[in-house]
Amino acid sequence: MKIYNRNNKYNPEIHHRYSSRLQGYDYSQNGAYFVTICTRKKEPLFNDKNMKLIIEQTWLETPAKRPDVFLDEYVVMPNHFHGIIIINSPVGAYSHTPLQPIFRSPSRTIGAIIRGFKASSTLKINIYRKTPRVPVWQRNYYEHVIRNDNDLHDSRQYIRENPLRWDADEYHLEI
Repeated sequence: MKIYNRNNKYNPEIHHRYSSRLQGYDYSQNGAYFVTICTRKKEPLFNDKNMKLIIEQTWLETPAKRPDVFLDEYVVMPNHFHGIIIINSPVGAYSHTPLQPIFRSPSRTIGAIIRGFKASSTLKINIYRKTPRVPVWQRNYYEHVIRNDNDLHDSRQYIRENPLRWDADEYHLEI
């Protein structure tokens, strides 16, 4: 028997979404995170230099809106974005006790940071393109918790070398 969903609402019997998030991990805690965000339908929207600039500028505005966030290596590709986010929340007097050990602000999570970036960049791109309310990004994003200095080095290297691999990407179009 098929299950139909007339209202396009979430139905766990027919919607099986895989989560790449670490079960039980606190994504607001201090640390470094490698993120990848893809454009909707992997469209090469950022071949347009102005749209690429909008993405870059919006990304670089993040620390001004979230003072406990630092940005590391990043790259804007034609159909996706890679970046490293470092959360470094203030600590107590002895540099080991969080100021708010129980009630962490949900705005300090990687999810909130990415949502804010996606919303802001989408708004700016739609103003530029004169296409109000048109989605720019895929619904989700990929993140990897960077666990040590070697992992950070490898993530930075991957980001730096990503443009060199673009010609081999399955979504690369010859123009």
